Amino acid sequence: MGVSEEYREYILERLEVTGRITSRRMFGGLGLYLEGVFFALVSDNVLYFKVDEVNRRDYETAGMAPFSPYGENSYSMSYYEVPEEIIEDDQALAAWSFKAYEAALRNKKPSRKRKTKKVIE
Repeated sequence: MGVSEEYREYILERLEVTGRITSRRMFGGLGLYLEGVFFALVSDNVLYFKVDEVNRRDYETAGMAPFSPYGENSYSMSYYEVPEEIIEDDQALAAWSFKAYEAALRNKKPSRKRKTKKVIE
């Protein structure tokens, strides 16, 4: 599940068409964030974007598979592999990136607020 430094730099450079992307190493892979929202991941030098019912068909039509962290026979997550031709096309990459970002926003769990202890006087 590793990510080479060369691939990391390549993907971050390509995604500049989307805006300022930040990355964090996680579980041997890489999490990608746009405006603080986790919308993509990289594992084994493969880019995956967040999907939901709105943009999943784009990936299925292109024959892309979902991210399965423990191989084909494991569960899959709501991230699909991005076709190489999309990664290499600025306009297409920007469009697919924004769709992934929007999917992440739609599926973002509300942040938990800390419960404050009630002070009894």
